[in-house]
Amino acid sequence: MAFDTQLRYMTEIIKQIPTSGSQRKMQEEMPLCGKHHEVLTLFCEKSLELLCHQCKGSLDPQDQPLIPIEEAVASQRGMLKRYIGVLTKSLESDETVYKKQDANICEVKRKMEKWREELDYECKELKFLLEIEHDEIDNDLLIAENDGEEKLIENGRQISYHMFRLNILLFEIEEKCLQTDLDLLTGIESIHNSYGNIESPAIFPYKLKKEIFTLPPHYLGLHKMIRTFQADLTLDPETAHPDLLISISGKQATYWKPDYILNPQALTSYPAVLSSEGFDAGRHFWVVTIGVTGEFSLGVCKESFPINTLISPSPSNGCWTHTFGPFSIPKEMIGVFLDYELGEVSFFII
Repeated sequence: MAFDTQLRYMTEIIKQIPTSGSQRKMQEEMPLCGKHHEVLTLFCEKSLELLCHQCKGSLDPQDQPLIPIEEAVASQRGMLKRYIGVLTKSLESDETVYKKQDANICEVKRKMEKWREELDYECKELKFLLEIEHDEIDNDLLIAENDGEEKLIENGRQISYHMFRLNILLFEIEEKCLQTDLDLLTGIESIHNSYGNIESPAIFPYKLKKEIFTLPPHYLGLHKMIRTFQADLTLDPETAHPDLLISISGKQATYWKPDYILNPQALTSYPAVLSSEGFDAGRHFWVVTIGVTGEFSLGVCKESFPINTLISPSPSNGCWTHTFGPFSIPKEMIGVFLDYELGEVSFFII
């Protein structure tokens, strides 16, 4: 039965409830007690049953609350009406919530469809970008392959020519050794000069550099990380290396070389500094802007990391870092993402 049908049904019941005593007397006949065959004129509010006057004397205990039927009917009818009111309101509230479920289902379907469209778009764009990066890296590999092959071929030519000269000199020396004493000494200077002027072939150095495949930052959830897990960190001057000058705001470290040591409790033998904030749970993301050229390292370390000893940061002593560079252009931005529960540290070049 639908909720609105139930409400109409209950409303009709309320309308049919008699309100006057004359109406009630016309609608009902006074029942008799099944035990004493007398008219039931009393009602026990504790046991909720009808009684006659003789039943009253046999009650145990004797002080049970008994009231006339008319009074009991009015009391119980009022209580039932209150029940009906409460249940009616509850049904109305449930019906409102129930109707909202249809709207919620439509909203869920709409959002899921939107997310599916975004997923399809992201996948198509990602595939397109992957193809572009694949072609660029493949082209770089081809260039590196040709360059390495040319150098190796040239090295082969140089070695082959050197071997040819060595064979000629070896043949001349062997022939000289078989000559008579006078002939051996005649022209021996040229043999010594040729032997003394032997030079190693010109070998062109080559070094293959593996191309690194990197996905665009936004496909690694970088922007979402920034919005969701952004941490505001400041630098702790108490942990700063003597070659680092920390700004008053704690947001900038400047590399310099003083004539004297400001802080004997330097972090490590390398110019480094810790943040004032620490984490013992959750996920956190922060960005470091590098304003100098060359190599540098970023990372996280345990609170137990020994800052008062001259050691290099490493996982064995509770410090996880990654080295970047060397960069020829300053203003590189590096994102650091810490997942404490998983025990992972990730780095992103922004």
